[in-house]
Amino acid sequence: MKADRLDPTILAFDTSAAHCAAALLSGDRVRAERSEEMKRGQAERLMPLLEEVLAEAGCGWDELDAVGVGVGPGNFTGIRISVSAARGLALGLGVPAVGVSMFELYGGGDPTDGPFAGDDIKTVICLSAPRGCAYVQALGTGGWRSGYRLVDPEAERLAPQEQKAWGEGPAAGLFDGQLLFRRSRKAFPPVPLAVRIGRGAAAKLAKGAEGIPRPAPLYVRAADAAPPREAAPVILDG
Repeated sequence: MKADRLDPTILAFDTSAAHCAAALLSGDRVRAERSEEMKRGQAERLMPLLEEVLAEAGCGWDELDAVGVGVGPGNFTGIRISVSAARGLALGLGVPAVGVSMFELYGGGDPTDGPFAGDDIKTVICLSAPRGCAYVQALGTGGWRSGYRLVDPEAERLAPQEQKAWGEGPAAGLFDGQLLFRRSRKAFPPVPLAVRIGRGAAAKLAKGAEGIPRPAPLYVRAADAAPPREAAPVILDG
């Protein structure tokens, strides 16, 4: 990114769920934005969608200052698609690639997978996960206060410190009766996901591109493994 650029041009995108979303931002201005719902096909659709967003904004690849990408949590394959694309584009264009997680979008700051770190919890970020579960992480006045994890509200309860906090995020309603406040303290602004990722990437770049690590998937849970549908072929001697 150019050192004198106060309004960096960022191409941001996400395929972590049943969608393919992209946006181009220059500073606070959204120059183009697209989002398409799809259960599969993100790998084939992502690059053409990025081309369309750039064309709509009249922007060339060589004008980008950075790439922003959603790193999850979410669909395993979808996250790999977007993170791999971001790394490849950053390498080819010679610009930073900035990963932004859903925890950051709702809570701010990089999430941590570290141990429980205190009882001054103010907010519990609750993100939607498969099969009625939620990805959860607690946030306090000084930053993240617990490691992110997968929680089944029907089978387990939040930590006592967490039950005294606000619930934030699309899955907060799953914890009615557990959290002290039964509904989210505020509705998340109706801003397209890719735009929010772009703004999150810009906030990180403003602190210095040199210290930003390469995007890495934030999976939280282990991969679902399905048994093979057919038995392996038998190799006969002779």
